[in-house]
Amino acid sequence: MGKLYKLFFGFFLLLLCSLSCFAQNPVLVYDNKIYQPNIKTVECYNSKKEQSFPIIALKSSETITFAFDDLRGGNKNYNYTIEHCTYDWKPSKINAMDYLESFKEDIIFNYRYSFNTLQKFTHYQLTLPNEQIKPKLAGNYILKVYENGNPKQVVVTQRFYVSNNAVNVGADIVPSNQVQYRNSKQKVNFSVFHQMPIANPYMDIKAVVMQNANPQTAILNTKPAFVKPGALVYNDLNTNEFWAGNEFRKFDTRSFRYKAEHVQDIYRDTALTVILFTDQPYGNSKYSNQFDENGNFFIRNQDGRDNVTDSDYANVLFTLKANPQSAKGNVYLAGRFNNYMLTDDSKLSFDASRQRYYTNLKLKQGLYDFKYVWVDENGKYDDTIFEGSFFETDNTYQVLVYYKKPGGRWDELVGFVNVNSVKK
Repeated sequence: MGKLYKLFFGFFLLLLCSLSCFAQNPVLVYDNKIYQPNIKTVECYNSKKEQSFPIIALKSSETITFAFDDLRGGNKNYNYTIEHCTYDWKPSKINAMDYLESFKEDIIFNYRYSFNTLQKFTHYQLTLPNEQIKPKLAGNYILKVYENGNPKQVVVTQRFYVSNNAVNVGADIVPSNQVQYRNSKQKVNFSVFHQMPIANPYMDIKAVVMQNANPQTAILNTKPAFVKPGALVYNDLNTNEFWAGNEFRKFDTRSFRYKAEHVQDIYRDTALTVILFTDQPYGNSKYSNQFDENGNFFIRNQDGRDNVTDSDYANVLFTLKANPQSAKGNVYLAGRFNNYMLTDDSKLSFDASRQRYYTNLKLKQGLYDFKYVWVDENGKYDDTIFEGSFFETDNTYQVLVYYKKPGGRWDELVGFVNVNSVKK
C-alpha cells in the first residue's frame, strides 16, 4: 500500500509540474499576440510615421519601431528574434542563415522607467533592422520577444513586413457592383505592374487585401481576372468587396484633470478609473461625417512632459446599450490598440437586467479609436451590426503582393500599396 501511495504521489507531482510548465510556456502563434497580462500598449509601425502600417523596404534606410510596457516595472531580461513566414503566416521552414545577414537573436537594451505615475511600468523599445538583427529576404516576418533567454517563455509576438518593391501596385476604391450593396460596401480593384518573368501567375502570385490593417477581414486573391503583358488585373465583379463600416468611435484621455471627448467621469484613488459615456448602436441611422484615425491610437499626455514615461494607466469602462443578436455570440472591442484581436480581455459581458454590455480595460493615456464587433457562434466577424455600414466611410486599404519562384522555398513580398477610400 505504501509503494502504491508513493507511486500515486509521484505521478501527481509530475502532473502538477507538467501543468506548471505548460502555464509558464504558452503555445507560440504566428499572430499579433500578448502572452502575459503584465504586457500592455504594444506598438509596431514604420518609424517614419507613428502608427503607420508596419512595412519597410528591403535594404533601405527605413526601420520598424516596436515598443511595449511591462507593468511589473523594474528591469527584465528580454530577448528577441525574427522569423520569416509564408504569405498566410506559417513558418517558412528555412534556415535562419537564409533570411538573416546578422545574428539570430539579441537583447532589448533600450528601456525607460515610468515617472510620477500611479501605475509603475517599464517601457521597452527597439528598432529593426539594426546591427544585430537584419533581414536579407523580402516577406512576412514575425517578431518574437521572450524572457530570460528562453524562447519558450514568449511574452509578445508581432507581425511586420519587408518588401523588395519588385512590382508596382495600383489600386482604386469603387462602389460594389451589386446594386443592393452600392451604399454599404466598398470594392477594391487593383493591378500588379511587373517587368519580371512570371511563369504561372495563377500559382506563383498571391495578393492579400486588408481594410484598416485589420487581419480579421483580409481577403486572399489567387487568380487575376486578366493577364496582360506586364500586368495582372484583379477586378472580378464580386471580389475584394468589404463592408464600408462607419467612422470609428473614439475617446480622449490625454489628461486626467478634465473630462475630454466621450469621457463621462474620472475617479482617482489608488488607481485611475475612467468611465466613458454609454454607447448606442448606430444601426440604420444616416452616415455622419466625423474625423477619425481609421482605428489607430496615439499615446499622448497633457499632464506631464514625456508621452512615453509620464503617461499613466487607467481602468477604462466601456458600456454598450444593446441586446444580444442571438442566444450564442459575443461582443468584442476592436481597434489597432489591441490589434483587432478577439480575446477574453476585449470581450464584453452582458447585464440582462440593464440590457447593456460592458467591459473594463487598462489603457494608457492617449487618443483611441474603437468599434464594437459581433461574433456569432460560428466565429463570423461582423462589425456592422452595432456600427452600420456606409459607402462614404473613410477607410484605408492595404494590398500586399507575394511571389514564390517556381521551385522556390519561400514567399517574397514583392509589392505593396496603401490607398484611401476618400480622395483627399
